[in-house]
Amino acid sequence: MATFLSIIRRVYLTLYNWIVFAGWAQVLYFAVKTLKETGHENVYDAVEKPLQLAQTAAVLEIFHGLVGLVRSPVSATLPQIGSRLFLTWGILYSFPEVQSHFLVASLVISWSITEIIRYSFFGLKEALGFAPSWHLWLRYSSFLVLYPTGITSEVGLIYLALPHIKTSEMYSARMPNTLNFSFDFFYATILVLAIYVPGTASFDLFLHHISPICSVLIPN
Repeated sequence: MATFLSIIRRVYLTLYNWIVFAGWAQVLYFAVKTLKETGHENVYDAVEKPLQLAQTAAVLEIFHGLVGLVRSPVSATLPQIGSRLFLTWGILYSFPEVQSHFLVASLVISWSITEIIRYSFFGLKEALGFAPSWHLWLRYSSFLVLYPTGITSEVGLIYLALPHIKTSEMYSARMPNTLNFSFDFFYATILVLAIYVPGTASFDLFLHHISPICSVLIPN
């Protein structure tokens, strides 16, 4: 029974990783194609649907960690996925005013290259039981370039959206109301910005990626 469940787990995770890999490959293809043909102003329109699908599918990874399908700590997975969903739905989808900015192109290209490497790495590990050494190096080294470009784009887009968040009052709740509850999305977004770089999400993610490199460079 344990062997059967192990096989089911590997088949499921193999399919999951390669399906999401295909989604991110589509995002990268459309982003680069559009950037080359018509410029950064149209990148978001070209990648919107596959970006939303690929990024939202990552919610399953929280479930994977919670039930023990994977060993990745939820403390590292949850902040990363939460911040990505906030950008995808709370900023890019909700505020068209920022969709034509060049930071959108740098964001989706950084994200998609990162995820293509990551999902293909885990797809190979689940399917074959191993990944090539060069793929391991790429998995834990590419973030040294892609992480700064990605997080800079994320912070920049959140900042650019602030005036539009304030004037539109989208997702805000004013009193009086039947729930006797007040919420200001503008100030919540400022709080997100305040903790974004020095906060737990960034620091845990950095440690999660750099620890394998350190274990190689500084053996016990």
